[in-house]
Amino acid sequence: MHETVSDRTGRRAKRGAVTLLGMLKRNRHERTGFELYGAAVAAARDPVFYTSLGVPDTLDGRFDLVGLHVGLLIRHLRRRPAPGPALAQAVFDAMFNDMDVNLREMGVGDLSVGKRVRAMWEAFHGRAAAYEAALDDPDATKLEAALARNVWRGGLAAGAAALAAVVRAQDAALAAQPLDALAAGTVRFLSAADVLGQGAPA
Repeated sequence: MHETVSDRTGRRAKRGAVTLLGMLKRNRHERTGFELYGAAVAAARDPVFYTSLGVPDTLDGRFDLVGLHVGLLIRHLRRRPAPGPALAQAVFDAMFNDMDVNLREMGVGDLSVGKRVRAMWEAFHGRAAAYEAALDDPDATKLEAALARNVWRGGLAAGAAALAAVVRAQDAALAAQPLDALAAGTVRFLSAADVLGQGAPA
């Protein structure tokens, strides 16, 4: 049976409608994704990480902590019913849109931005997978080792045990937060100082 022009046109229109529907669904969560991402960035900037715990206060160190907090948030959104997975994607998109903008503002040329963002994307996925596996492993030392390997690049990491304690506390706190609050763009990250019993940082 030969396909007619109207058949082809109808099929293209259907594909277009599906694509448009997908875009509308993503756009519906775009603002929420940026709000949730912003909260993760704010948590990653906690001075305790860079002072008491000795996380390198460098571009790489800050990226590692942003990725760590975003990864924890995405981990819990993915495990929730709808719109959890869509929100997880929106947070991921917000993070890498921000990375793209930051690189351009730093003067990275257009031809290099794509390669740099892809390298960051791969690093984020590798770390997120390692942290998720470590969090789900009954051996508590696995998370500390993963953090030392990635955040401190395998060097001396006196703060890795403390960072692991913060990560486990954040993971439990995120698991307890209601989906309707997250869907409204509200997420609560714990203060690292409070988790470690240091009180408010000076």
